[in-house]
Parts: sequence; structure tokens; C-alpha cells
Amino acid sequence: MKKPKPHNSGQWTEARTRSFIMSALRRARWPVKYEAIRKAYVKDGINPQTGRKCKLHKCGSCGNLFPQSQMAADHIDPVIPIDGFTGEKFLDYNWTELIQRLFCEADALQVLCHLCHKLKTADERASRRVNRQ
Repeated sequence: MKKPKPHNSGQWTEARTRSFIMSALRRARWPVKYEAIRKAYVKDGINPQTGRKCKLHKCGSCGNLFPQSQMAADHIDPVIPIDGFTGEKFLDYNWTELIQRLFCEADALQVLCHLCHKLKTADERASRRVNRQ
């Protein structure tokens, strides 16, 4: 059975529309997240991948040092709540709550290396899956 496509002149499902909106919001360049990464700077060093000089930043989880390009500003409280959104929803999201969570201040962010960020995100997704069941 085909899913209904009520958006974009009958071309997009609700999931595709939600994905489009979320992707557009995530592309916004929120200065606070870049400032958080800059504050994780520890010292100058050598990038092990390129052998060039770089600024090394400390991962808030594993404590190792990485070049800025290998760091991510992670939301301490996930943008998509583990227990789901409350209040009025459109496309299964409470967009007001989501925007407040996404564009948070620096104290709601932690700086992680890409691997630690990937592992934390995977844990959050697994927890959401368990909560849906």
C-alpha cells in the first residue's frame, strides 16, 4: 500500500516533508556551536592525518585531542527528545520545542570528537526506538 503524498503538489510524503524541514534547519549556521568548538581548543599540534600544524581540541567524552575538523558540537539534551515531543505537533514534531532545542546556548552543548558523537547519537536513537515500542 502506497503512503499518501499530501505535500509538494502530491510528490512528498509527510516523512519526506519533515526531513526537508529538518535538513534546512540543521544547515543554519548557528554561531554558538562554532564558539563552543573554539572554546575546546587546548594547544597547537600536528594533525596525525595530514602531518600539518593544527589547533587541537579536547573531546568532552574520551578526553583525547583532535583537530577542529574532527570535532562536533553535541546537544547535551537531544534535539529530538528520547521520550518524544509534547504539546501540539505538526508532522509528528513540536517545531517550537525542536527549534528551541536546536538553537540552544553554549551551556547546553558539549564538544565531542566525531566517534564519540556518533556513539552518543546511536545510543539516543536506540533509546527512542525502545520508547516507541
